[in-house]
Amino acid sequence: MNSSSTRRQATRAKLYEAAVTLIAEQGFSATTVDEIAERAGVAKGTVYYNFKSKTELFEELLRFGVGLLTASLQEAADEAERRGGTKIEALDGMIRAGLVFIDRYPAFTQLYVAELWRTNRAWQSTLMVVRQQVVAVVETVLREGVERGELSEEIDIPLTAAALVGMVLVAALDWQAFQRERSLDDVHAALSRLLHGRVGGC
Repeated sequence: MNSSSTRRQATRAKLYEAAVTLIAEQGFSATTVDEIAERAGVAKGTVYYNFKSKTELFEELLRFGVGLLTASLQEAADEAERRGGTKIEALDGMIRAGLVFIDRYPAFTQLYVAELWRTNRAWQSTLMVVRQQVVAVVETVLREGVERGELSEEIDIPLTAAALVGMVLVAALDWQAFQRERSLDDVHAALSRLLHGRVGGC
């Protein structure tokens, strides 16, 4: 990768961070490109050099953030596979990876969850695509678990995958907002028990 492309990636990362923080604080409509540029410490023209509009910046922010989340879930699944672990262990590792991601990017997660419930946004189709990316990683692990006989064939894979992703998102946001005294290990242990009881059938 050449230095100009590395520089551009670094600039985009600064813009994503500025945008996600501002939009989480005051909403999309109230956030201006000027404010995003100022928070990122760049000129307004830099925003438009990288993105055609504030809407495009937001769409790319969704892709970027969900891409990071998907990659961390996939890495957790791959790590369990390398260790010769079961698919339940892979799912457990993915729950922890999801909590670590949300702990690191709470503003992005808040924004993502809030936008899932809006239906009149210009980026609705982008949101559906990135949501499916996250859910698909979990679906793959569930499907492999069923094929190996580790999980029940009665599992509704698409719904169970969506439920697991939703459980982690909502529980983590509740933790961030109302139960900050709990440690990440504590929250993970509680969700792990749910996973083993419901999906694992133990």
